[in-house]
Amino acid sequence: QAQLAESGGGLAQAGGSLRLSCTLSGTRRSITNMGWWRQAIGKERELVADISSGDIIEYGDSVKGRFTISRGNDKNTVYLQMNGLKPEDTGVYYCYADPQPRGRYWGQGTRITVSS
Repeated sequence: QAQLAESGGGLAQAGGSLRLSCTLSGTRRSITNMGWWRQAIGKERELVADISSGDIIEYGDSVKGRFTISRGNDKNTVYLQMNGLKPEDTGVYYCYADPQPRGRYWGQGTRITVSS
């Protein structure tokens, strides 16, 4: 059974940095896109960053210039380097992976809290 294991969440001060990791296991299906969505209290869920198997990247407008997404050489691990954190980055971050031919695997979510 496919599983996404996330790590790296926690507390940070405004202006600080955190690095999230997410590793997929339990499937032999090829993975196209991986990325992160986040959910903050009282806000709609939003895309943080997405990266394709060909390293085409998309960022949410609110994180452009501050966050960097990358994939490991095995293509089953995705990283999110978060710099210049702001209190509005607080929320639960969910990793996902899109297997071929269709579908989406989700991680359990990791909480980020940024204090001002």
